[in-house]
Amino acid sequence: MKVIIAEKPSVGREIAKVFGATTKKDGYIEGKGYTFTWAFGHLLQLAAPQEYGYFGWSVQNLPMLPPKFKLSIRKVKSNGQMVDDPGVKKQLDIIKSLFDEATEIIVATDAGREGELIFRYIYYYLKCKKPFKRLWISSQTDEAIKEGFRNLKPGSDYDTLFNSAHCRSQSDWLVGMNATQALSLASGNKGVLSLGRVQTPTLAMICSRYLENKNFVPQTYFQVSIQPDKDGASFKAVSEKNFKTKEEAQLILDQVEATGNVLSVEAKPRKEPPPLLHDLSSLQQEANKRKGFTADQTLGLLQNLYEGKLVTYPRTGSRYIGDDVFAGVPALIDGFKEHPEFGKQATLLSTIKLSKRSVNAKKVTDHHAILPTGEKPYQLSADQQAIYEMVAGRMLEAFHQDCIKEITRITILSGSKFMASGTVIQTPGWRAVFNDKDEEKKDEENATLPKVIQGEDLPILDKALLEKQTKPKPLYNEATLLKALETAGKEIEDEELREAMKEGGLGTPATRAAIIETLLKRNYIAREKKNLVPTETGLSVYDVVKDQRIAQAELTGNWEKRLEEIRTGASVADFQEEIKTYTRSITQELLRSARIVQPNRLPSPK
Repeated sequence: MKVIIAEKPSVGREIAKVFGATTKKDGYIEGKGYTFTWAFGHLLQLAAPQEYGYFGWSVQNLPMLPPKFKLSIRKVKSNGQMVDDPGVKKQLDIIKSLFDEATEIIVATDAGREGELIFRYIYYYLKCKKPFKRLWISSQTDEAIKEGFRNLKPGSDYDTLFNSAHCRSQSDWLVGMNATQALSLASGNKGVLSLGRVQTPTLAMICSRYLENKNFVPQTYFQVSIQPDKDGASFKAVSEKNFKTKEEAQLILDQVEATGNVLSVEAKPRKEPPPLLHDLSSLQQEANKRKGFTADQTLGLLQNLYEGKLVTYPRTGSRYIGDDVFAGVPALIDGFKEHPEFGKQATLLSTIKLSKRSVNAKKVTDHHAILPTGEKPYQLSADQQAIYEMVAGRMLEAFHQDCIKEITRITILSGSKFMASGTVIQTPGWRAVFNDKDEEKKDEENATLPKVIQGEDLPILDKALLEKQTKPKPLYNEATLLKALETAGKEIEDEELREAMKEGGLGTPATRAAIIETLLKRNYIAREKKNLVPTETGLSVYDVVKDQRIAQAELTGNWEKRLEEIRTGASVADFQEEIKTYTRSITQELLRSARIVQPNRLPSPK
């Protein structure tokens, strides 16, 4: 008997359906010589401190560094106590009996770091020794599943992926358990102050930006503007310099003449390449901007679409595809020719050479960028439809032509120099898919500029003294925080440079939504309209840890890079020693912390 194990019941049932297996049993389905069973996500977790002999919360126990980690069944609360989840225990017993009888085990958990961890923890907990094969697919369509089963991989091919996942799990336990106990004990209060390897630097970023914004002292400055006119078409030009005092600006205003002479006209064409395809993080950012969806909401909707066979694997960190996938893109595009919003652009794309900016097999990680599968959507909710169309629309944008702009700068002399700028889109290219406003144009004073010639004089219809103020960096919202997490807080706008920085970001596309939700659940941050702001508790914790290593985004980003290196074969032992050294260091830092978190700011113990 061949046993296939999926990550959750819905996926197990779908795979069984593809095989034509229909006999339903308690915790599995069988038929056609196969048995299909499943986990419910994480059934097992690293054991709690007391299972290693660390009883109670005591400085003497710190740092807790178990010589060997144990696995324990997921816990639930019952009569005020944390006990083994009976549903999990029952399912593990079912899986054990199936594994015992199996002639072959096939792993069909999600093809990624967490999916590998879910299966391996079950496999090792049950002390199973049988060899297993791995199903590795990027979409849940019937054809992708069949193709995947025709090309099963040896389980050992994914040992390094498991090593990376296990090291991540261990490092989160070591940092989270030790730092939480150290800070809570050092604060001398009865509440639990939770810290975490990724959670704490993320909180630090939110608090730092909030305080910078709150304490920002705006500086007043002045500009002078004029309104030249060319044959009835007037436009706005602004003084070349900003002025610190009103008096300086007034002098320039007084010097403005009745006409202005066009000193120069620069019109430069500029190509704006299409955006890269979406990975999870970039899609979460777009969904937050367009629809106000939280990162967690977007991931949930995308997972539904994936399990409904409509999009490819959602938790990807890649924005590229290989040539093999690119070969199927024209057919995917053809499928949108009748789409009410995208039909015109899909039809156009079928007649032109497709851009290959998003095609680079070397930049594809475990999974390629998110694409529609070609299956027709049926009865989607409004939110699911919105996410599906963002995926489909981005596909059309990514393979479209460059947007061609003309950027014009006019310099006018009227007593002193004034500048007018404007951008005209000559060929919309990829921008025609959504007809979005050009972000670069939103700060421009002029929607369009008339044609003017160097040397000509233009009448000045109006002039004005403008009083302006410098602005602070805006508070983080989910879109801007996700963007910052990708590069451990470094402000990088260039799309391809950001891609290169990803390995050193905070968390992964698959975990960042959970980090934000954890901070909200802990009452460390709150949503204020679209912004994420710290609570008093969050600020109190930040005040204690802000100068300590646990709050340093770059350091934590470096761990993420190391975990990625383990996935490609780097030493596990070296990483484990480093994380233990780091744990000892941060634990001592926190225990020595003299500042006390105020009792009335504590969250209730979890």
